[in-house]
Amino acid sequence: MPSSTHIAAHFATYIGAFGAALVLTLCACAWLTPRSWWRRPNARALGVLAAGTAAGGALLLALFGAPGTLPPSAELAEAPLPASDVPVAGAPYRVRDALNLRVAGGIGAERLLVVPGGARVIATGRRDGDWWQVRATLDGQDVEGWASSLWLRRADER
Repeated sequence: MPSSTHIAAHFATYIGAFGAALVLTLCACAWLTPRSWWRRPNARALGVLAAGTAAGGALLLALFGAPGTLPPSAELAEAPLPASDVPVAGAPYRVRDALNLRVAGGIGAERLLVVPGGARVIATGRRDGDWWQVRATLDGQDVEGWASSLWLRRADER
């Protein structure tokens, strides 16, 4: 879960951008529109202020870097990234961390064994969503099973 500091920083960014847009809109309206518009509050003046503030705030965020998503928490920062979209048959991959090799794709499938982090596996080219069929050699024994591609990296990748 994002910390309150991150949330406050993002909130302050949005408030600052739209606040500046409101000030700029007020200045532009005072300079570009007849004074009679501003003697009494009316729907037209409110519409101009709202549209100017919304457009200006969005423009300021786009120009000066809107904070996209909140930074991930420490637990999510360690989450693995996909190795690639498609397994290449015969291509070597490195296991990111301890990897459960399963009899079929999915976390509900029976676990054959655990491949230690840093070990190399070979993709067979078969795929079921994010689950790839791989071959591993552990303790001199060749084993074939299914692994989550989220825990695999290309062998040439750091």
